[in-house]
Amino acid sequence: MSERIAKEGKPAMAGVERPVGAQANTRLYGSDPLAGLLRALDIEYVALTPGASFRGLHDSLVNYLGNEKPAMLLCVHEEHAVALAHGYARVTGKPLAVALHSNVGLMHATMAIFNAWGDRIPILILGAQGPMDAMHRRPWVDWIHTASDLGALVRGYTKWDNQPASVPAALEAILRGFQIAQTQPCGPVYVCLDATMQEQAIEAGAELPPLDRYRIAAPPEPPRDAVAAAAAALRKARRPLILIGRVGRSRADWDKRVRLAERLGARVLTDIKQGASFPTSHPLHPFPPSLYVTNEAGVLVRDADVILSLDWVDLSGTLRQACGGKLPAATLIQCSLDPYVHNGWSMDYQALPPADVPMLGSPDVLVERLIEALGPGTAPAVATPRPPAEPAGPAEVDGRLSIQAMARRTSDALAPHNPSYIRLPLGWPGPCCAFAEPLDYVGFDGGGGIGSGPGMAVGAALALRGSGRLPVAILGDGDYLMGVTALWTAVHYGVPLLVLVANNQSFFNDELHQERVARIRGRPVENRWIGLRMSDPPMDLAMLGRGQGAQGFGPVRTLADLDTALAGAIAATKAGAVAVIDVNVAPEYSRAVSSTLLRQIPTAS
Repeated sequence: MSERIAKEGKPAMAGVERPVGAQANTRLYGSDPLAGLLRALDIEYVALTPGASFRGLHDSLVNYLGNEKPAMLLCVHEEHAVALAHGYARVTGKPLAVALHSNVGLMHATMAIFNAWGDRIPILILGAQGPMDAMHRRPWVDWIHTASDLGALVRGYTKWDNQPASVPAALEAILRGFQIAQTQPCGPVYVCLDATMQEQAIEAGAELPPLDRYRIAAPPEPPRDAVAAAAAALRKARRPLILIGRVGRSRADWDKRVRLAERLGARVLTDIKQGASFPTSHPLHPFPPSLYVTNEAGVLVRDADVILSLDWVDLSGTLRQACGGKLPAATLIQCSLDPYVHNGWSMDYQALPPADVPMLGSPDVLVERLIEALGPGTAPAVATPRPPAEPAGPAEVDGRLSIQAMARRTSDALAPHNPSYIRLPLGWPGPCCAFAEPLDYVGFDGGGGIGSGPGMAVGAALALRGSGRLPVAILGDGDYLMGVTALWTAVHYGVPLLVLVANNQSFFNDELHQERVARIRGRPVENRWIGLRMSDPPMDLAMLGRGQGAQGFGPVRTLADLDTALAGAIAATKAGAVAVIDVNVAPEYSRAVSSTLLRQIPTAS
């Protein structure tokens, strides 16, 4: 999936508490072998917000394993814990474990679980509740924290859930969940552990499964006849187009996609909702990655004679958007495993995608098979005109920076420091999305909510430790404010991270929604801001960062101030700190992406 970060040379984890007075374990308890299995599965961390329902597992991690592999990562909110695991998996391709307390912890975490589901991210979620035997429950609190089917809360947006009733069954459930989470298409799984089962004394250690006999299946091969049909269509194509969606993040997979595009002379479009997947400066990649296909990029869709979709997110919606509500004339090749996880609860499966050559298989394997089928050779060089540069516009508006000016100055300042962009906000200019390697951009959250950014940034930064990359998250102010306390975890564990907040003091995307409704109804657009602005009083976002132990810079209102703040924040992050820069940006200059979004909304009759 993602590019792996080598463990060698990774600095020691600061802030991880080491237990004192380790004593001989004369007795074993149900949660001890469960903790041992997590270690055997090579799970490095368990992210958690404490809860009594998994106190047995908590004790086993501390006093049985010594809080080492896995080590606990304390988060101050369950949504942060899951978002942290999401960001970590985005970089490494490996799942972390997350411990969630009974129903209340699971309820807090649901938005982040939905994000991971929508992003097809593997996470091993260990829930807990009970005791399930009512005779063992404490008055009041054990009753309100027990449910007859706790997995039902997340069954619509997890790949699998289970509530085992014994230690051997729990071992099998954790191993099965670990496998299912990482079997493509990936996703979060939920295993709920009965409190009594965790805390019961056991006579001898439950035997761990022989893990070498329970291997994760290789990604499925696309059918040979479909590969042959796709290769034949692409071989004849004069104007092929490749849409790159959910694909592997390894450098090897990246290079194969470049090789295939060059072999075909195919134009390539990429999606900002996914991590970097193709070099954006390549001559065959004429347009920056975007949230929606732009009008200019839509010309490529309409003109193509063969379109190869590598698990493009919302293929049907993209094609119809580009073609005025119709399907393109091109032969459509669609390779995806996504139908295997569609269950009908959420509409994240998008509009029904058309395909003349459909394949249920791994897009990365398909790329390799197409290279083999097409054989050696290089298509004639294609002159792909680049779109004209965006007009610069004013750098400052009413004492605040335009987001375009912030983006240009920020990307220029960060370029010499090998940045890895973890998140980018709506309105970030495409020309500032210059990606040459898989880790240059980590990706989005999958669920389209607000508040996941800080937690995902911490998890990705944790995975990037020792990689030589500078972890950078550029967040909107609403996203930052909902998740700011996630930064405490990064500070506590010594995880370097640079956060810039594009602070327009508004839920501005919704201002544009309200403006559009007002225009349609002939009502005053001047009222669009009511109920959406966060400016009276304005919040000091740098101070909120300092409140978590981070170094705060700003508020920044001029380019000179931004230059000074960036220099200080980059130095602080490279020295191992968490740094936050509060950049006041003008809302009117965040319009571009939001306006594109609004154009997709049908007008009610």
